Amino acid sequence: MTRSIAIIGAGPGGLAAAMLLASKGCKVNVYEKHPFVGGRNSSFTMNGYTFDVGPTFLSMPEIAEEIFEETGKNLHDYVDLIELPMMYELVFKDKRVKMYRDPDKMKQQIKTYFPGDEAGYDHFMSDTRKKMDALRPILQNKMDRYTDYLSLRVLKALPQLSLGKSLYDVLSKYFNHEELKLGFTFQAKYLGMSPWECPGAFSILSFMEHEYGIFHPKGGVNQLSKAMAKAAEELGATIHLGDGVKKLHINQQKEVTGFELESGVQVKADEVVINGDVSHVMTNLVDDSQLKKFSAKRLNEKKYSCSTFMIYLGVDQVYDLPHHTISFAEDYKKNVEEIMQTQLLSDDPSIYIQNASVTDSTLAPDGKSALYILAPVPNNLSGLDWEEHEETFRNLVLDSIEAKTEFKNIRDHIEVERIISPKHWELDFNVFKGATFSMGHQLSQMMALRPHNKFEELERTWLVGGGTHPGSGLPTILESARITSTLLMNEKRNHISNESGEAG
Repeated sequence: MTRSIAIIGAGPGGLAAAMLLASKGCKVNVYEKHPFVGGRNSSFTMNGYTFDVGPTFLSMPEIAEEIFEETGKNLHDYVDLIELPMMYELVFKDKRVKMYRDPDKMKQQIKTYFPGDEAGYDHFMSDTRKKMDALRPILQNKMDRYTDYLSLRVLKALPQLSLGKSLYDVLSKYFNHEELKLGFTFQAKYLGMSPWECPGAFSILSFMEHEYGIFHPKGGVNQLSKAMAKAAEELGATIHLGDGVKKLHINQQKEVTGFELESGVQVKADEVVINGDVSHVMTNLVDDSQLKKFSAKRLNEKKYSCSTFMIYLGVDQVYDLPHHTISFAEDYKKNVEEIMQTQLLSDDPSIYIQNASVTDSTLAPDGKSALYILAPVPNNLSGLDWEEHEETFRNLVLDSIEAKTEFKNIRDHIEVERIISPKHWELDFNVFKGATFSMGHQLSQMMALRPHNKFEELERTWLVGGGTHPGSGLPTILESARITSTLLMNEKRNHISNESGEAG
């Protein structure tokens, strides 16, 4: 009998799961609160300008390619990928360093700005290539029992986990220049973490960029979610937009049998896949009495990533500058400590600027640019009043950009503007405490210690997205969908086999 699968949330994890499950013959319905797909991987337009809401880097596209291939599709029939040979420019106080995928060009930059560290780059790439090979099986398989730590794949990976070392510690093994270390550790921000706290295993993040490249889908990274939505519907899934979920239906056996929509409609399903922010879902869609490990009290005690302050600008000129620019605070460690520990707004923030119009003319009218600006900031556990601080911080960010980078006189050219603060992330996008990158990725909240792909407290309930194994970031979110879909289909096969056995 065809199993009915209801997926809550049309983010990239939910859409990838919809594709995979629909391609296996399941009846799949996806329910999305917003009138658009993608969640944080969506887009919006203002007066002819198009902006990605969230992710702007696409790395390891082969994971998406494999998901499409598994469902009988070809990613490249849906998305036009453009590789960026110069991946991004790093702006420090007295230098601007271009980071290339090409090893020779990269080493030339190192020789110019950080002489003596060229060999360290080769050693880093060689060693981390082995680490990546060892960690890949962990990232591609479930980790929901402590006995999984004794599996052969984990035991083989243990020497590569850099246990007891931070990401900064690991990079210090290869590079002597402090700024070069930052150029290979700032990726910890993708996890909303400090390089001095982030586990050393995550040196694979910068490696992935240098090994596999960084890509821009024409139209923005949002095109990945739109492509998966289209493919899922072609495979038989139905996507219900503007249909938010109000409450999960849970029976006495603690099985989720469906849910109630905000419209009052009751939905029944054999299995429910949750792509919403896990902590938000468990504190809003489930009665607290139903949960122990993931009760509101326990969830509030967990560690969460930082948040992000977003400024989206449509400007009436073209900046002939890199597609991606990272401007570092002069005292980067202090800036990170303010974000993650003391939870203060920095006077000197680090800032990321996407100038995608230099690569993709479809994002803005002729002669104009769509600029995306991101500054990591404390999450809402800080108690910061963003209504009070929004305008001041916005001006501080623009001042810093105009002072440190070649994006000059931005204010004189603004035609349209939108801001998303941590408050907006929480209220408008249902991100728990505005922690944009979900739960922190400390070892105490990774693998079997992270919410499981087959949710441990409720039956017939599955998780995909950054809040479950293997973690946040587009490549790992897509992996979560593969892991969860495989587990669900294996359980379905076992269920059918048991029913057949009983009937016989």
